[in-house]
Order: sequence, then structure tokens, then C-alpha cells
Amino acid sequence: MDQSDHGVAMGTALVYHEDMTATRLLWDDPECEIECPERLTAALDGLRQRGLEQRCLCLSACEASEEELGLVHSPEYIALVQRTQTLAKEELQEMSKQFDAVYFHPSTFHCARLAVGAALQLVDAVLTGAVHNGLALVRPPGHHSQKAAANGFCVFNNVAIAAKHAKQKYGLQRILIVDWDIHHGQGIQYIFDDDPSVLYFSWHRYEHGRFWPFLQESDACAVGQGQGQGFTVNLPWNQVGMGNADYLAAFLHVLLPLAFEFDPELVLVSAGFDSAIGDPEGQMQATPECFAHLIQLLQVLAGGRICAVLEGGYHLESLAQSVCMMVQTLLGDPTPPLLGLMVPCQRFEDWRVDVAPVLSPSTHLPEGRSLSLLAESTTCEVAEAAPSPLLDGLCLRPIPPVCTAVALTVPGAALALPPGVLYQEGSALREETEAWARPHKSLFQDDGLAALGKILCLVGGILDGQTTGGFLSCILGLVLPLAYGFQPDMVLMALGPAHGLQNAQAALLAAVLRGPAGGRILAIVEEVLHQDRALQSLEISQGGRFLFGEERTQAGDRCPICAPDILPLEQ
Repeated sequence: MDQSDHGVAMGTALVYHEDMTATRLLWDDPECEIECPERLTAALDGLRQRGLEQRCLCLSACEASEEELGLVHSPEYIALVQRTQTLAKEELQEMSKQFDAVYFHPSTFHCARLAVGAALQLVDAVLTGAVHNGLALVRPPGHHSQKAAANGFCVFNNVAIAAKHAKQKYGLQRILIVDWDIHHGQGIQYIFDDDPSVLYFSWHRYEHGRFWPFLQESDACAVGQGQGQGFTVNLPWNQVGMGNADYLAAFLHVLLPLAFEFDPELVLVSAGFDSAIGDPEGQMQATPECFAHLIQLLQVLAGGRICAVLEGGYHLESLAQSVCMMVQTLLGDPTPPLLGLMVPCQRFEDWRVDVAPVLSPSTHLPEGRSLSLLAESTTCEVAEAAPSPLLDGLCLRPIPPVCTAVALTVPGAALALPPGVLYQEGSALREETEAWARPHKSLFQDDGLAALGKILCLVGGILDGQTTGGFLSCILGLVLPLAYGFQPDMVLMALGPAHGLQNAQAALLAAVLRGPAGGRILAIVEEVLHQDRALQSLEISQGGRFLFGEERTQAGDRCPICAPDILPLEQ
């Protein structure tokens, strides 16, 4: 594994192998022709053109062993797929007919083993602390594949095998799988249906069972079985046209309350981008920028240990842009703005009412509580994909000299700050400060003007992009939805002497609110005693690097206050 010049692994891994473009459809099949090699090359080209690949730790995927495939699949099924290496075209076509929406190629076995191997390498890199997070760019996809059956373009279940691997090798007891592909990942659901150690969340186009894979198990009433009851969460979309507001509402009001309660040690993302705008399968209108916000919200879980694995996505431009947006956020870049009205569709409200009896015991929502902040909701319409103006050029984003700065307004005060945090020594010009303070005569005193001047300097630095971190308090169900609805240019947080937040609470809530204003956050903390306590709470943010910007250090340093690395069981 390559290391930086400073001897520290980079922050985000990108795992792929160009051999995975080899498998392709050899006969006419309108249903299967959309799963093509260009999907992988479009995503990879997008990362290269925008300078994102060079910022990642690039790993060449290796084939998974048959023993690793056997963590999920039967020996008979593995042997069946292996035989495709020597079959003629007509034999491959005949074998493909045994399964639903599947095609085989002489290179399928090799490519599918590479796809699983890439997911396992990514899990190993994240759980050993070599990287913070990463993406496995793979095909064929995996989330429909079952123990003894290929299904929906999927041969081996990449994410399910990765979860089994993490449990077996590292002893993990709580793994969250987030499946935002537009198709229900029934393969993952079946594999972990009775397993309380895996919380599986899937949203998917459903249309009351009239959309593929046409399963009753894809409905909201399917919540797991036996000991796994309550650990499967399905959010079926019963119409097309769901957008950014709907996806964020699903995270804020459904997934995250459950995820915080579950407290995962690892987050696996079945990252299918057929749920993005322009895709012929999904017919949704969530923009590529939305996926940056979704992955940013997930980064507050599991100490930031996120492994994303590519699933679907069949509009090449939309796929490439969405992948780039997600990788930028994994690298630590500020999230891009979300444009348009941020009000969930009425259909999301209808879904909430339908499944409230199922979810209320877990999410602790009082009966009858409305999740909508506005009385009226918009209707959903299908939109065509359009190039994102935020991806026109390279995404090199030079690292600012300071990610977080602190201004002490009490004369003679001193605090021990984490490495890389700057004291704000300078102040605004007296004339500028007096102009801002003119309506408030009490601020004309020298001490008041000095304090305001330092604050104005911090505000200027935030707006200029010189600082990106900060500290604030929020609640998931109110402030964050309001913030996304308001779409602020900056977030301001004032902590009084009796704010009452515990350190971990403050750090967690601060982390989830980095998204709405692109990381522009200003915190004002009264009194030196409380400044010290607030700064301590900033230091222990989950994952450690969300507030002081360590995610964006030159060598991708892991923050020293992160949770300790997870070691293999044999160690």
C-alpha cells in the first residue's frame, strides 16, 4: 500500500481494476444492455478529469478467494459461475436464462471476483486505519445477488460479503448498510434477514409492487425476521420524481434516528446512482450534489468509517457527476449548495403515515407527530439530467492554511488548542467595527469593540474560505431540516454560559451541520471557562476530523482523537 511522503496513508481509498470492464453483453437483450463497461470508464474518467483520483490512495483490486465468496454463496453456485469461463456464446445465453435480468460472459467470473475483492480490500484499509474511508469502483454490481442465484446484473453480493468479512475478521458487532440504489437490494436483505448485527436500510422505487423486482418483501412492512426483526428498514417510493428534499428528509427523519440508536462500528454504502437525476431506471430528480450531502451525514457515524461500493447507475453523465460529488466529500471538501425548493413531496408524507406504526417503537416518535416543517408539499415531477456547474473544472481545492480559528475576547485569556487551530490576533478596523456597532451604544466601549472586531475578522475569513471548521449545536429533527430549507451562506452558533451540551453531543451536532453552508461555521462562546469546555467538545467529535478539518491535511492524517483502530481477531 502506497504511503505519502510523510509516511502516513492518505485519507480516502479508491479501489478498482480496469479488467472489470471486460464483461459485456454478447447478444441482444434490451433489459440487460444498460449494464455496460462504459459505466465504469465514465466514472473513472470523471474522477481523473477533475483531479480527484490523484488525491485518493489508489489500490488495484485483487480477486476474492473462493473461501471469501463462500461467506455468502453456496459452493454449487460458485462452481456454476466458474464454469462460464469455458462456455460458448450460445451456452452462456442459455445459462443466463436461468436467472432474472442477468447475462454471463467468459470474463464474468474474473470480474465478479475482482468486484468482491475490491470491497474486501476497502474494508481492510478502513478497519486497519490505513485510510479514513473509500470507494470501491466495481462491476458487476452485487446487491441483488443471493446465496445460490445471480439476479439483476449481480453475480456475487459484494457488500454482503464485505459485511460478513468485517464481522469474521475484525469481530464487528454492529454494521450499517445504506442502500440508496433505486432498486431494492433484496439479496442483502435476504442474507441478513435474521441477523441483528446488521442494520439494512434501503430506499427504492416500488410503485406498490409494480416495479422490479416486484416483491412484497420490498415494502415497508418487511422489517426482518426472528432475532433480526426491526433491523431491516425499507422505504419504498411509490411514484417517480423524488428529489433532493425527499432524500434528505428520508435521512433526517428515518435513517439517522435509527442509525444513532444502532451506533454502528462500520458503514457500508451500496452506492447505486440510478437514483440520480436523468437515470432511465429511476426517473428521479435528485441532483449529483445531493449525494455529497448524504455521504457527509453518514460521516458522523462509526467514527467516519465508510466503505462505499458502486452498484447501479445507467445515465453515464449523471453517474460520473454523482460519483465525483461523493468522492469530493469523502476527501473532506465542503459540500456543494443544493439548489431549488427544499420541501419533501407529499408522497414522502404519505409514506411516513403508512409506516409510522412500524418505525415508531424504534425512532421514539410520538404518535401523530408531523415530520414536515411546512404545511404544503410540492408534487413530484421527472426532470432531465443536466451538467452540474460545480464540476466544470478540476476539483483540486488547495488546502487553506487554517481550517479553524479561535478568537479570544477576554483580555489575557489563554487556551490550549489542538494542532493546526489558529488564534485570531488581528481585528477589524475601528471604523468598520463602529459602523457595525452603531445601533448598539453599549458596544462603543473599547472592550466591546475589540471583541466585535475579532469576530468580524473571523467572519471575513470564513466567507473567504480561509477557515472551514467550527462548533455549533443542533437537533436532527428541527435545526437541520430548517437549515437545508433556508440554504444559508453561513451558520452562526452562540453558546451562552448555560448551554448545557455535553462534549460528545456538541461535537456530533456540530459535525452534522457542516453541510448546509458548505462548512462555513462561526461559533461564539461566552466566558473563558465555557470557551475551554466548548473547545474540548470540539476535540472529541465522532471521527475526530469534522470540525478542525484534519480530513484535509496534506498527508490525510488520522486525527489522534479518533476511535482506536480495529484490529483483526487473530491480533
